[in-house]
Amino acid sequence: MKIDRTVVRSLALFDKMSDEDLDRLLSHANARRVAQGDAVFEQGELAANFFLLLHGRLKVMQVTEDGQQIIVRVVHPGDLFGFAKALQRVDYPGTAKAATESVVLGWPTDLWPHFVEQNPRLAVSAMQTIGQRLEEAHTRIREMSTQEVERRVAHAVLRLSKQAGRKEGEGVRIDFPISRQDIAEMTGTTLHTVSRILSAWESQGLVEGGRQKLLVRDMAGLAVLADGGRD
Repeated sequence: MKIDRTVVRSLALFDKMSDEDLDRLLSHANARRVAQGDAVFEQGELAANFFLLLHGRLKVMQVTEDGQQIIVRVVHPGDLFGFAKALQRVDYPGTAKAATESVVLGWPTDLWPHFVEQNPRLAVSAMQTIGQRLEEAHTRIREMSTQEVERRVAHAVLRLSKQAGRKEGEGVRIDFPISRQDIAEMTGTTLHTVSRILSAWESQGLVEGGRQKLLVRDMAGLAVLADGGRD
């Protein structure tokens, strides 16, 4: 697939790069369309490439030692992912699956040291991504250790709304297919519990659901629940 330089340049990671440097970077890249539900890579697979998401959304999932599947991250357009070498790993720690049809750019992992040396913004972006992932992991651990389930679900839905929200009427639509099972895997709880919570929220006018759809109608009300301030 031919890579349109103007599309790539619209991403913050490349907007200050010269045409010559950008062409050199893209000359090593492989563009790939990923159908909804297909995996870019699987957990435990040898990390032969690192990637940038151009279009779509990805869910990064891990299977724990006890067999539980959890969603550890949602990848948004412009995000780097799969850079195992920066984490001192030779394999992918999770499975990256397309939540909607997506387009990714991939580079051979062996080029990572050269790329970050020649393109400081790549290194900075990778460090920021790692820092964000650590912060999110710490936040989720704290939430699971100290908060009741409804607050955890409220925090997860608010994060998704801020990261992937699209204004729609009087609410905010999460702009990719999201199921109740997905939310359960993000919050360390069960499908039954998430279904019960979302059904209650719908009756209160906080959200509006649908098949793999979620519209947040009352962000402020949801924030009150997340903060534990419910009457």
